[in-house]
Amino acid sequence: MIASLTGILKQKSPHAIIVDVHGVGYEAAVPLTTFDRLPSENETVHLWTYTHVREDALQLFGFSTVDEKNVFLLLLGISGIGPKLAINILSGLPLAELVTAVQKGDIVKLSSMPGIGPKTAARLALELKEKILAAAPQALTTAGPVSEKDAQKIEDAVSALVNLGYKSPLAKEAVKKVLRSGNGGADQKFGIEELIKETLKVLSRT
Repeated sequence: MIASLTGILKQKSPHAIIVDVHGVGYEAAVPLTTFDRLPSENETVHLWTYTHVREDALQLFGFSTVDEKNVFLLLLGISGIGPKLAINILSGLPLAELVTAVQKGDIVKLSSMPGIGPKTAARLALELKEKILAAAPQALTTAGPVSEKDAQKIEDAVSALVNLGYKSPLAKEAVKKVLRSGNGGADQKFGIEELIKETLKVLSRT
């Protein structure tokens, strides 16, 4: 089993990447949260990976953190959730929000993710509530609090970016990345228009 990869990022898209390791190209599916953290093409990248073996295929899934990989493996343990749906779940919410939603039993938020209905959301909350924080111990400690003003900025900016054609999870991660960098947070002088401009710069690099 391939547990991790370190090599040159030869190609990337929001759903799959190719990593060159000593002349061998490994294709791996990645969640949007990992995609957002990838370096530019032809730079070195490290991924924690999971190898999914079926009779007719061998698939590789990559993650930027051990926590993401651990939660992915937890999701695979739930009846009815396969690798593709597990990747969609990790793409649908930042890991900290996913952990919090599961712990609080927030069925509305969990069922807002693509491919997840109320029944599956309830099963997620029930089966993972006691396990998810142990699998992702860094998720909440590294996320940092989001102020009320920043929360409104995020919502407004994501809405505008979706109208421009970007997918909501990717747009949300990019907006939060800008806020974490200090370029456009609630305490900054400029407002939503500047935040959107900064976010578009981030999205253009991905």
